[in-house]
Amino acid sequence: MIVRKLGRVDYSATFAAMQEFTAARGEDTPDELWICEHPPVFTQGLSGKPEHLLKDIGIPVVQIDRGGQITYHGPGQVVAYLLLDLRRRELTVRGLVNRIEQAVIDLLAGYGVTAARLAGAPGVYVGKAKIAALGLRIKHGCSYHGVALNVDMDLTPYSAINPCGYEGMAVTQLRDLTGECDTAQVGEALAEHLARQLEKKT
Repeated sequence: MIVRKLGRVDYSATFAAMQEFTAARGEDTPDELWICEHPPVFTQGLSGKPEHLLKDIGIPVVQIDRGGQITYHGPGQVVAYLLLDLRRRELTVRGLVNRIEQAVIDLLAGYGVTAARLAGAPGVYVGKAKIAALGLRIKHGCSYHGVALNVDMDLTPYSAINPCGYEGMAVTQLRDLTGECDTAQVGEALAEHLARQLEKKT
């Protein structure tokens, strides 16, 4: 799997690049993992309801083709996009989601943070506070989109939405739990944990 560290990149351009990569890939195209950050943006999934945007705070809303409702991306959040051929890896969508969540749980355990899944709500949580949001699109057996881990952010924009469609859901980040604020280091660690999970045999 090829890992690409993109730095801070525009959301819409990255979304278009994921779609183009997935549309053009063939049977032998290597899988890729893109690690990046984005300027402030709200993204609204296919089933997204406009009422989950509670107020306009001047941050753009981009309609996209992953599952789920509205979430926030911004500086200090590590985003990992997984461009994978699930058939080649013999992975189900549920299996992929479980492995992504486990990679984040294992990463956080390395920082002394106990994290877990929450039934019926994809992502990773510390207590009942969401620390990582997860959303995927599967097209012709290949995935794109991925997971966003809060590291060292201004969390204020979350107050303008119902995160992932859940009214009043608390959010947290690694800095507030451990003092860790090196997004580059966390991004490298997340890439390693994701690669480890994805190389496991089903």
